[in-house]
Amino acid sequence: MPDVPELSPAVRAALAAGRPVVALESTIISHGLPRPANLTAARSFEQLLTEAGVTPATIAVIDGMPLAGLDDAGLERIALDDSVVKVSSRDLGLAMAGKRTAGTTVAATAVLAAKAGIRVFATGGLGGVHRGFAESADESADLTALSRTPITVVSAGVKSILDIPATLERLETLGVAVAGYRTNRFPGFYLTDSGQDLDWRLDTPEEIAAVMAARDLLGDESALLIGNPLPPDKQLDPELHDRVLAEALAAAETAGIRGKAVTPFLLDHVQRATDGASVLVNLEVARGNITLAGQIAAAWASRGPRP
Repeated sequence: MPDVPELSPAVRAALAAGRPVVALESTIISHGLPRPANLTAARSFEQLLTEAGVTPATIAVIDGMPLAGLDDAGLERIALDDSVVKVSSRDLGLAMAGKRTAGTTVAATAVLAAKAGIRVFATGGLGGVHRGFAESADESADLTALSRTPITVVSAGVKSILDIPATLERLETLGVAVAGYRTNRFPGFYLTDSGQDLDWRLDTPEEIAAVMAARDLLGDESALLIGNPLPPDKQLDPELHDRVLAEALAAAETAGIRGKAVTPFLLDHVQRATDGASVLVNLEVARGNITLAGQIAAAWASRGPRP
């Protein structure tokens, strides 16, 4: 039977040699950014890591095979193929048996990265508890997947269209450790500060690697989530953000949008209402998280081999 995920030669060699590797999700390429700029972005994400001496492992499913590390043809397929679907962790077996090609969400990417032995994963923002949870009970599978996947995830928090206080409460209940990178506040993706306090702050990649090692000693099987905020001068204008979000929520209510349809509706509204400024912020978020993840992976690799 083939290994799942199948590792690219570069990823396999880096892991075998104890060199730093960072997993990257692929739904930002397949579904999160407009074409054809998404392909340019995907290549630039990988270049950020390679220039820092870190091996990128973009994760996706190609013709039914989960892969950790894509060649350029694979990146093109994920970015430009109209038949590409989006899969969470629960969908992986279905996509494999159906020989589908798919971008992987945070949940699916985390699961596959951990199976491959990759310890650090960079994403934009997590899914979370949706607004109006009491009515629709809508919660992202990302949270449950992270509760049982030992990986360090760098994100800019969760998108502000979600219920951020409820998401943090849910992460606590699920046993997912959360720390801010050089901040005591949880980031709000488009915004530097979500308004929510954090109990833990870590100020260097080496501190994060030390926490990873301590969690290994304890046998922790859940994720370590590092909240990495945008610099204030890179965030979406807070007044614009608040106005557009209020408009989007009102539009969703008027249109009767419910459940899983709410998030894509709100994100599309925000993109159009900000004249694409939210897309530029999304790119800044991804680049910042990938850069930090590379530094963490390098700090982890420098600690040497572990039993």
